[in-house]
Amino acid sequence: MELTTVWFVVIAFLWTSYFFLEGFDFGVGMLLPVLGRDDVERRVVINTIGPVWDGNEVWFIVAGAATFAAFPEWYATLFSGFYLPLLAILLALIIRGVAFEYRGKRDDARWRSRWDKAIFWGSLVPAFLWGVAFANMVRGVPLDADHEYAGTLADLLSPYALLGGLTTLILFVLHGAVFLALKTSGTIRFRARRIADLAVVAAIAAGGSFLLITQVQYGKPATWLTAAGAAAGLLLAGAANRRGREGWAFIGTGAAIVLAVATLFTALFPDVLPSTLGSGSLTTANAASSDYTLTIMTWVAAVFTPIVMIYQGWTYWVFRKRISTSQIPVKRPVP
Repeated sequence: MELTTVWFVVIAFLWTSYFFLEGFDFGVGMLLPVLGRDDVERRVVINTIGPVWDGNEVWFIVAGAATFAAFPEWYATLFSGFYLPLLAILLALIIRGVAFEYRGKRDDARWRSRWDKAIFWGSLVPAFLWGVAFANMVRGVPLDADHEYAGTLADLLSPYALLGGLTTLILFVLHGAVFLALKTSGTIRFRARRIADLAVVAAIAAGGSFLLITQVQYGKPATWLTAAGAAAGLLLAGAANRRGREGWAFIGTGAAIVLAVATLFTALFPDVLPSTLGSGSLTTANAASSDYTLTIMTWVAAVFTPIVMIYQGWTYWVFRKRISTSQIPVKRPVP
């Protein structure tokens, strides 16, 4: 297998891991005002991802860095053509990260309410725009002969791209609801399960439509299997959630996200960013770095990727127990 193909697979793995892990972070953030009826419940919701959210974002940094190093033409064209959506994503992630850190710095209801809104919008905006961005990568964008973006912002907001954004938004809400049901006990757990019951129906409708259009217009024979597997994952999640089997439900939503992203990357290959103008498409061949660079990167990835995975797995194991409102100390006014 050529190194360019190897690194396409590696980058697909990094983005898939990011969406699987950060997906439930986004879902939890979007569900914060829905499931948290008071400050104690909101603290429980936030604490479910408190030890892991920043580690999950590492996959985004690594995926972006790997794209830059392995396929610099791809990276450059993405950040020039998709500048406004990617800037909105970065700003939302920054605001969301600050909100997690600053929310508890003052014992003031208005102060916490403002940061709760920042967590909600800082989760919703990336959840939607990542779907828009990846749908455009599969569909293709106007690229000239020099591989430069020749379109406008409106070209990125096609019905197919907006459906992609809606799909990731709903999938992440479902993923987050199932994660909250898995990580909490008491009333929050049962509220999360009820929301998951509703979200799985919406996810099947939106995700099924998006993947069917993707398969018909851009798919390959192999993507029938991954798309069908994603649908099966959603059905598993719905059935397991109704029976109170949150672990299996989480496996189902995780499988749906992983296989949906695999469908997109498989449909895209060997292109990395097709052109709708008939020429100027970026492929794994013309967008890649030199073989020497890719060889060094391969050795680095082979050493450090397992270390990161082992450390993050250990983190999840340490913080595996459920939490509830009874574990949140009540703040009492100083006399």
